Amino acid sequence: MMRTAEDLARSIGAELEGDGARPVRGLAGPEQAQADDLIYCEGERQRARAEASRAGTALVPPGLALPGKTLLRVTEPKLAFARAAAFLLEPAPAAQGIHPSAVIAPSARLGPGVSVGPFAVIEEEVEIGGGSEIGAHCFLGRGTRLGESCRLYPRVTIYAGTRLARGVVVHSGAVIGSDGFGYVRGPDRQWKFPQIGRLEIGEDVEIGANSAIDRGSLGVTLLGADVKIDNLVQIAHNVEIGEHVVIAAQTGISGSSIVGRDAMIGGQVGIGDHCTIEPGAVCGGQAGILTGKTIQSGWVVWGTPARPLEQFKKQYSWFARLPELARRVKRLEGRLGVEDKPSD
Repeated sequence: MMRTAEDLARSIGAELEGDGARPVRGLAGPEQAQADDLIYCEGERQRARAEASRAGTALVPPGLALPGKTLLRVTEPKLAFARAAAFLLEPAPAAQGIHPSAVIAPSARLGPGVSVGPFAVIEEEVEIGGGSEIGAHCFLGRGTRLGESCRLYPRVTIYAGTRLARGVVVHSGAVIGSDGFGYVRGPDRQWKFPQIGRLEIGEDVEIGANSAIDRGSLGVTLLGADVKIDNLVQIAHNVEIGEHVVIAAQTGISGSSIVGRDAMIGGQVGIGDHCTIEPGAVCGGQAGILTGKTIQSGWVVWGTPARPLEQFKKQYSWFARLPELARRVKRLEGRLGVEDKPSD
């Protein structure tokens, strides 16, 4: 469906400057854009790229000029670009209609407009909200609940009793609601601690490919609304994650940890069990948070063990100077006649 610059401005609340009837059919980077694509420019540093682009329409901040283009003025062009994408682009469906090869239990209840792809399995007492899409080879265990407009891409596995609210998106290969990693050591073997709790996922959560989220052991694992999880993330049993949290790839969050709302977790972060990441905290890539530790609101932490960024940078600068310092110490020892003996 063709949209115009005026349609787009109205949708995202932008101030239109130029030809409102100009067609806008897609989005692209400045170098790849065609005449009917939308681009964005955040400031002077990007102006030359935007001016040279073939795109006819651009999102720009107040006061920035791009001669010859229709402009949509907004305070945050990158955010507006993301909102424009939701308006312009229809996501490819995960499934269409009910495929004859799907296995759907008689007691399962499917809302209006639900689609189920080839070889999907939907067990007894499952409830799926209207407009949801279940991709090929997905598995929904007994008693699973999905809200309206959920989207499961192919080969998603959802264990029994899991709850997904409206608009949840789960990408291929993710395992949702599996047993947590809990064992008690006896005199002769490891005894599995009961994993009989539940997993509840809030509205508009998106879960990346091949991620795994465990259900609670005796209680509940909770993900708040609008949580965004990258690929290959592990979230253990009894973890609680607040609203609007972003978690990048290969992060692992151990059992019973709490991540407060609006926190940001970088790639390959390791969070020990019973940790607390307070609201708004930022954990940089590969940070290691040791068991039971708290990262306070407003902190930006890095390194292992994780510490405030300024402290990390200062310590790392000294670490980089160790070879130079070692040479200086050896020279001083030589002047003093100190024999270089290995320590015990």
